[in-house]
Amino acid sequence: MTQTSENVTWLTQEAYDQLKAELEHLSGPARAEITEKIAAAREEGDLKENAGYHAAKEEQGKQELRVRQLTQLLQTAKVGEAPAATGVVAPGMVVTIAFDGDPDDTLSFLLASREYASSDIETYSPQSPLGTGVNGKKVGAEAEYELPNGKTATVKILDAKPYTG
Repeated sequence: MTQTSENVTWLTQEAYDQLKAELEHLSGPARAEITEKIAAAREEGDLKENAGYHAAKEEQGKQELRVRQLTQLLQTAKVGEAPAATGVVAPGMVVTIAFDGDPDDTLSFLLASREYASSDIETYSPQSPLGTGVNGKKVGAEAEYELPNGKTATVKILDAKPYTG
């Protein structure tokens, strides 16, 4: 379902199949379609002032970036379920933290890559400052992470359990 280290991405079979289908579409039919758009716009003449050409080239760049992202993600994918609850924070888990040791000021979030952001719970990437701070820490431990202003914040990890969707 999510990353458990920098080199492995856990995916359910459904998620793997969905991402693979997206990659195949972007690498095949979508790539051919954007090439046709660029060729058609090129035939219109002066490329310096050809908005259709520039828009198509920008779309092509975004599409190729997504192809590279998906290729890399699928190369490191392991199909199966994320590791079980061990009392240690890992990607694929719902983590509950308390800010500044205040048990009333808490946040629960899914620690997962952005491809698995859920609409029912806030999602933080394992590479985000908060994700990096809590990843690998035991329930009950304190974790530090850097705020956007450069200061450091400390949170206490109250719970970490596998995300069940």
